[in-house]
Amino acid sequence: MNAATLRTTCPYCGVGCGILVSREGEGWNVRGDPEHPANLGRLCSKGAALGETLGLEDRLLHPEIGGRQVNWDTALDTVARRFSQVIEEDGPDAVAFYVSGQLLTEDYYVANKLMKGFIGSANIDTNSRLCMASAVAGHKRAFGADAVPGCYEDIELADLVVLVGSNAAWTHPVLFQRLSAAKRARAQMRVVVIDPRRTATAELADLHLPLAPGTDAWLFNGLLDHLRREGGVDWGYLEAHVAGFGEALAAVEGLSLPAVAAACDLPEADVARFFRWFAATPRTVTLFSQGINQSSSGVDKVNSILNVHLATGRVGRPGASPFSLTGQPNAMGGREVGGLANQLAAHMDFTPEHIERVGRHWNAPRMAQGPGLKAVDLFRAVRAGRIKALWIMATNPAVSLPEADAVAEALAGCPFVVVSDVTRRTDTARHAHVLLPAAAWGEKDGTVTNSERRISRQRVFLPLPGEARPDWWIVAGVARRMGFGAGFDYRGPADIFREHARLSAFENGGTRLFDLGPLAGLDAAAYDRLEPVQWPPATAEDDGARLFADGRYPTPTGKAHMLPILPRPPARRVDMAHPFVLNTGRIRDQWHTMTRTGKTARLLAHIGEPYVEMHPHDLAVHGLSPGDLARLTNASGEALVRVLEGTGQRPGSVFVPMHWNAQYTARGRIGALIDAVTDPLSGQPEFKHAPVAVAAYAADWQGFVLSRQAPEGIDSPYWTRIRGHACWRLELAGNRGQWPTEENLTHWLGERQDRIELRDPAVGRYRAAHLRDGRLQAVVFLDRQPNALPPRRWLVSLFERERLSEAERAGLLLGRPAQTETDVGRIVCVCHGVGEQTLATAIARGADSVEALGLALKAGTCCGSCIPELRALLARERVPETTAA
Repeated sequence: MNAATLRTTCPYCGVGCGILVSREGEGWNVRGDPEHPANLGRLCSKGAALGETLGLEDRLLHPEIGGRQVNWDTALDTVARRFSQVIEEDGPDAVAFYVSGQLLTEDYYVANKLMKGFIGSANIDTNSRLCMASAVAGHKRAFGADAVPGCYEDIELADLVVLVGSNAAWTHPVLFQRLSAAKRARAQMRVVVIDPRRTATAELADLHLPLAPGTDAWLFNGLLDHLRREGGVDWGYLEAHVAGFGEALAAVEGLSLPAVAAACDLPEADVARFFRWFAATPRTVTLFSQGINQSSSGVDKVNSILNVHLATGRVGRPGASPFSLTGQPNAMGGREVGGLANQLAAHMDFTPEHIERVGRHWNAPRMAQGPGLKAVDLFRAVRAGRIKALWIMATNPAVSLPEADAVAEALAGCPFVVVSDVTRRTDTARHAHVLLPAAAWGEKDGTVTNSERRISRQRVFLPLPGEARPDWWIVAGVARRMGFGAGFDYRGPADIFREHARLSAFENGGTRLFDLGPLAGLDAAAYDRLEPVQWPPATAEDDGARLFADGRYPTPTGKAHMLPILPRPPARRVDMAHPFVLNTGRIRDQWHTMTRTGKTARLLAHIGEPYVEMHPHDLAVHGLSPGDLARLTNASGEALVRVLEGTGQRPGSVFVPMHWNAQYTARGRIGALIDAVTDPLSGQPEFKHAPVAVAAYAADWQGFVLSRQAPEGIDSPYWTRIRGHACWRLELAGNRGQWPTEENLTHWLGERQDRIELRDPAVGRYRAAHLRDGRLQAVVFLDRQPNALPPRRWLVSLFERERLSEAERAGLLLGRPAQTETDVGRIVCVCHGVGEQTLATAIARGADSVEALGLALKAGTCCGSCIPELRALLARERVPETTAA
């Protein structure tokens, strides 16, 4: 490897891909690390575009108080003084931290130590509460510890892979690529996808079960009873290694296949096929994710899955395990250090013994004595005035939490809000009294832990810009100023990691699975060289890929537990006023609230606007057409988004992505529509089942702006701002009396003397352009007839010209070229900019497989994230795929 090439880890999902970074001209080349065991050189579209997200144009570079730049001493003194004052006057439970799976383990560790060991409150929770808390609780109930038994290799070794509530093709693309490659290589492998939607993941499935939303526990309870009836239970394993199986089996007795099929709204034949395959396939891996976790009965759903694996002894064996797919890059690391409000560090709990042990190891003056407030309850306490000082690190709860409007109100009313982040341009940061500039990916040093318990290094390859600092440094600086200097005298992340590893081994004696003792002696050089390693490592060089293969579990009896599961319906039901079930989730090319992915045009080329996807039947019944605007409402809030047709949707269900925020759209914050109902054990919100009404938004006019500068001064009821390669695009809509003002037009086009214009008030049409020295600067198209608006692609292409030709100028306000040009269509492959029309043309000319499309157009040959969509396009064009890429 070139000495100038640095090995680090991707900052996106829980797959934990290794990345190689090297200089390339003025920028950075980012590619997959072929030696990293998580991805073996593969990257998804987001990872492949990381080099395009490193600019400083929106960075928070200096500490600020009340919008005024200050130095670090002033900022940290202010935070320490205000927190100390609140603690003295109202007690430690009047303060709280809300942290993030975007933090490195070392950052997480220091924040948790300060709150739980020195401030003396457990009011520190993490946005991992929104994605992984139900899996944590389910693992602890079944296994005695928050431990994922298997490893990624098991997905490739399995003969049956069951994906439940996971659109891995879009949310964990590299794992999906590994699964796809394994299926091509092994003809005996089968894939079952259990999901109300027919997603890109289902395109790989031998069987798709589009069950009714919220009925997963019915299905797995039915499977458990089928295993009992048909001789699929491993009674020897149960007797030796599992407690509670009698009660669990009794709870499902008599649950017939027809009853299960009816409860799940599935064909009996499909349910029977799934049950037969599972019973007959010893090497089975069940991958589950947010469709299971994000539920008011998420923990029970998790345990219904774990039950069938325990009943068959398929835990911790090659190609046989239940497997929770983690959402964030370091959600697992946050769980290791106690980032959840109901846990202590190093997988210890709020028992007297563990409280005393952690306190003694930390020499902590004021250990928290019980669990703190989980995320939803924490922000309720902020709104009620019980929490008076709040520190938010590396997350955006005003967008991502349920009842997001209420969260924003809570932040606006909180007496003291501190936000550590890389940018001030978030919905949350606008409410901060103090803004602290944090280091971003590429600038900070530490570790993350992925879904298979693999610890990997994130390494520095960029200098700290301005006065940005690592999160651990910021927290430790506040801790010292609060009088806790001896406990936070760290020279760097290696010091913190060693302390974290020592605590995991402290008085462990094999009682806790999480034990990094062999890594506790790493010096700075060894820490810097640390290779990816799974916990618990046998030595610093050797890792343990699988857990529980010997049937021993970290419980008082040494046995796992099966639990009787009584399926519960979702907390909120549809009704006449709110007849649709709203489901939220991620899309292929965006991440969380777009702080990073929104900076690259490539990742907005595939999907640029927030949308609601609906079944064609529902569109017809409600008088909607693809491309319309729709208003979604319920008691919690509203959203205004574009309509897409989706034949993979269940009638009565709609899907809306979670990513859009006030920086990119007017009313696309879908968290505003999610009721703050949670699982009673995990505290995880029900993001997958919110009743909503959907109605057409009858805009009086629509339009768009294309501009070299990011359009500002926007006050339309609907707008979405989309970064492009050569220009920004702003989509607009409004009603009578909301037509853009002259002030708006001046923002976008400059003064009137600099424009060329076409006005037709009689039909409600306005078109204008601004050119400077023959080069196009901006265009505005507004019309009361949306169908009269021209396609954007040709106009966008004009921004790539240094100077417009006479023919191009002549066609400018017409919105079309003087001569016919080929429209590439909607972008499908973002890596190579290949559009749908280009692909359709290639298919019509004989490209009859994904491989052929790759050879002809390079589509699907880079990150591979678009391959499911290529397959769907081949199927739609009625060409049988003869070869898979």
